[in-house]
Amino acid sequence: MTNCNFCDDEINYHEIIDCITFALDTRDPYTGGHSQRVSDMALEVCKILNLDKNETEKIHIAAHLHDIGKIGVPDAVLQKQGKLTENEWQQMKKHPEYGANILKKSHRLSELSEIVLMHHERFDGKGYPFGKSGNEIPLGARIIAICDSIDAMTSNRCYRKSLSFETCYNEIKINLGKMYDPQIGQKVLDNWSQIIGVLAQA
Repeated sequence: MTNCNFCDDEINYHEIIDCITFALDTRDPYTGGHSQRVSDMALEVCKILNLDKNETEKIHIAAHLHDIGKIGVPDAVLQKQGKLTENEWQQMKKHPEYGANILKKSHRLSELSEIVLMHHERFDGKGYPFGKSGNEIPLGARIIAICDSIDAMTSNRCYRKSLSFETCYNEIKINLGKMYDPQIGQKVLDNWSQIIGVLAQA
């Protein structure tokens, strides 16, 4: 649906998406705030990359919905206060597929399904669910992967305290070309203060 324009009815779409993510937030309070922060950072990255308005809005919405598939993950796994077993981890890793299937139910949002499906792929091909690499991964998914990691690293988790922004910066840097698209990642690092400034406003 390449002619779909996500700039139309923008406010209405974000209101609907807020309702959807709130439903997930009732099960996992961390995920709701996380999705908003990732969405805000992804929007900033799109601006830095000078993407057009429609592409920017697609990625912005996809980032807001990137973890919606966690609604299909059992509570015992999603809310576990400790390290997941291998079986539990395999269940958690299904959330991109669940999310993509949810979005495919909508005529308009189906265009975002591949972005959501591949936001845990790695640039070096060692991610999931398919082991895609490089430009096989949609641009939006490559952007979300970096923003997702930044928020995850700088947030408190049940199994560790948040990392400093300096530590996070260094982790992104050493993983350029591995976990992250090196060009997008370098743009993020070059504009680091602008990116983490979004988190301060959240």
